Amino acid sequence: MEHLLLPISSPLPSPRLVFIVEDSDACAETLEIALDSLHGCQPRRVNGAPLALAQMRKHPGHVAAVVTDMHLAQSSGLDLIRELRADAHLSHVPVILISGDTDPLLPERALELGANAFFAKPYSPAAVRRKLEQLL
Repeated sequence: MEHLLLPISSPLPSPRLVFIVEDSDACAETLEIALDSLHGCQPRRVNGAPLALAQMRKHPGHVAAVVTDMHLAQSSGLDLIRELRADAHLSHVPVILISGDTDPLLPERALELGANAFFAKPYSPAAVRRKLEQLL
């Protein structure tokens, strides 16, 4: 009887995740749609920084980028940036901060903390996508 050797197939690679950290369902859905066809990445909506950090820390190698709102229920986008930059496994992850604040110093503060880009509301989801493509 002849034995057939079947090739061992490697598991399909998991998509890299773009975390959308946003409390507003409407804003999160808009970003999800804009980022849905981002090559090699999958958007993952997370409501709140603590949950987002917990998920990212479980699988740091799968985190491609983070898009976060400034004002979140349990913390802020700036707090999330601080946490990411302090984490050795996630410090390299590109971060985009989005805010409707009128504070003219916020974009500068965000960039000083380690954000890679800042978008003021209202913003173009397509522009956020283009920026992510550049960062990735």
